[in-house]
Amino acid sequence: MASDNGGRPRVVISTDIGGSDNDDYQSMVHYLVCADVFDTEGLISSPPHAGRVGNILECIDLYEKDYPRLKSYSSSYPTADYLRSVSRQGAIEAQSGEVPTEGDLSAGAKLLIDRANYDDPRPLYVLVWGSITDVAQAVRADPGIKAKLRIYSIGSWNTVQDKRSRDYLFNEHLDLWWIENDTTFRGMYMGGDQSGELSNERFPEAHVAGHGHLGSLFMEKLPVIKMGDTPSVLYLLHGDPDAPTANHWGGAFVQPYPDRPTYWHDDPNPSFDTNGRAGAKTVSKWRADYLRDWKMRMDRVQFER
Repeated sequence: MASDNGGRPRVVISTDIGGSDNDDYQSMVHYLVCADVFDTEGLISSPPHAGRVGNILECIDLYEKDYPRLKSYSSSYPTADYLRSVSRQGAIEAQSGEVPTEGDLSAGAKLLIDRANYDDPRPLYVLVWGSITDVAQAVRADPGIKAKLRIYSIGSWNTVQDKRSRDYLFNEHLDLWWIENDTTFRGMYMGGDQSGELSNERFPEAHVAGHGHLGSLFMEKLPVIKMGDTPSVLYLLHGDPDAPTANHWGGAFVQPYPDRPTYWHDDPNPSFDTNGRAGAKTVSKWRADYLRDWKMRMDRVQFER
């Protein structure tokens, strides 16, 4: 099921797929085989610099080839044409000033505003795998959308790519609902049960290779588990998304600032640390569970032997 408290999450993914790290391709493969439990409302290319919406479309083209198998398991998988229709190019350059330029909106930012203003009582989860530029543009242009947005961003290197956008949101929008994951995501490939076929190397060999056109793409781009952006999806797959401090496959977070009740960050408790990455164990402890779930989904597209 999509979440423990019921309902299908509305999701927009903002990704730097096609950039310098191929793990975004890995996370997109994972997301697409899970797409039957989400209402996907946007796929935004948000580099900046390298990576374009064409890299998203590359994945959708292969998804289309696997779609007949996926649909045989669930009629809720979106069509490839639908996914193409909600794919957008985001900003290709980092924010130039301390505040996003007024009126300078990428197609990705416009989509965010449109979907956040859509008449739907459910929140809109924006999973940020690349720079947060498009989110900053959208919030600058229409601050009212913050009431609907639920941001889960993978920080670290991504933040460096457009620190001004990140700092603008952090400093000027204290009421933004935001999980900023700077180190917890490392638990996707660090620690946890990596015995036998659950290892970073052997799992893809056994359960991704030969599993559809999407599986072939995964193995071509990076044939070992990294998938650093995937915890944002896992967060919605298992756990109450309204409670970031609770257990989720995608991590458990803390509120570091008493005056900011809608901002969460990595848990600094040393007991959840892996190799100096705060909070990583709040993801890795679920490794066997989320990999077995992924195996089940990849089996849906397995080529006949």
